[in-house]
Amino acid sequence: MTIAGTGGRPVNAQAGAALKAAALHLIREKGYENVSIAAIASKAGVARQTLYNRWNTKADLVLDAVFEATHNFAAEPVRTESKSGPLLLEEFLTNVFVHLNVDGDILRALIAAAQQDATFQTAFYDSFVQPREKMITALLSEAQARNELSPDRNPEMLSNFIHGAFWYRLLNRKTLDTAFAKEITDEVFRPHADVR
Repeated sequence: MTIAGTGGRPVNAQAGAALKAAALHLIREKGYENVSIAAIASKAGVARQTLYNRWNTKADLVLDAVFEATHNFAAEPVRTESKSGPLLLEEFLTNVFVHLNVDGDILRALIAAAQQDATFQTAFYDSFVQPREKMITALLSEAQARNELSPDRNPEMLSNFIHGAFWYRLLNRKTLDTAFAKEITDEVFRPHADVR
């Protein structure tokens, strides 16, 4: 089984999986800055050229690896009749925070890399940030349609606020836990008071 490389060359799927697993293992153990492409390739038992056939940089490889790991923690929320919008949001954020606590150092390194490379910044946003923004916006829009969220609230803006809150905490190494997930959820779904 093969997967297409960036340059159109086939890359063995097993090699790709081994490289992503090696990257996550080494970086979780030693830190992003302390792990080289050569070390990742060696750990995976794969030639460096095989790695470069698919990824241009270490950041690109690590982003792919983290993106796959994210699905284990922050997959699309499963809607059921019994789950309200607040419950769905709180569960989703709790799962996101579990991942951020596991891979927070890696994500901080990727955010730093994104500030130096506009192409990578676009890839990071498109594959990692935007899908979660869309999930939360959709979840809030659905809650609004069920009258769980005030009709004068803007789901997209609320999604931005939610992401701002947890990215801020991530970057500043502040606590991301179930209590914070509940705080955010309570604030988002708090009845809107007209103070004018």
